[in-house]
Amino acid sequence: MTRPLVAVRSAVKLFGSYQALKDVSLDVHAGQVLCLVGASGSGKTTLLRCINQLVQLDSGGIWLDGELLGMRQHGGKLHRLSEAEIIRQRLKTGMVFQRFNLFPHKTALENVIEGPVQVQGRKPAEARTAAMELLHRVGLEEKAGSYPSQLSGGQQQRVAIARALSMRPKLMLFDEPTSALDPVLVGEVLAVMKELAREGMTMIVVTHELAFAREVADMVVYMDGGRIVEAGLPDQVLGAPQEARTRAFLSAVLG
Repeated sequence: MTRPLVAVRSAVKLFGSYQALKDVSLDVHAGQVLCLVGASGSGKTTLLRCINQLVQLDSGGIWLDGELLGMRQHGGKLHRLSEAEIIRQRLKTGMVFQRFNLFPHKTALENVIEGPVQVQGRKPAEARTAAMELLHRVGLEEKAGSYPSQLSGGQQQRVAIARALSMRPKLMLFDEPTSALDPVLVGEVLAVMKELAREGMTMIVVTHELAFAREVADMVVYMDGGRIVEAGLPDQVLGAPQEARTRAFLSAVLG
């Protein structure tokens, strides 16, 4: 078996006395789509934020592309990386949040160009060409000159996806990317994500869209109380769950 692109081992995260992650371990291989499902507060978003180093683990470790995130081993001890080193590691991931977090004073095109030019130092002309290709990829080429306030929620989220892709990440993280959208706009964002999956982008997706998870995921993980309760193929976890807590969650969600 090839080395996983993402390896989470015995991850623990505390917020004061509250334990948000309890000994979480999982693997995601290149080209796979992992969907994290579970009720609010189950630890899904915390896990995503630890992978993107927005939150630091209290114990355990996360490896991305074979590199331990956030820490370096030296003299038999682990030392926290500098902020510059953490930023370098974070460039391997693109993250799409519930809220779109676009720069309101910049056009769709300018939002997508910002990271490659300012962070990666790419030439503006090159970044512009790549950005237009990405906007075309998410179906928004004609909206390149529009500001976020002139776009629907679904369009803003598709710009946010293009912006994340502009950094050429190895891994895409999605934190409930459709939860802030009107139901009629959900489909256009999920369609872009399905296309990314078909193209082989490695993705970890926190979602309540169980039909999407069943269709696109290579593996589904159900979390509850900061732990992985059940993990497996979509048809297994969503169609024939073995754990009572998984069955109760699906019954509540599906009615």
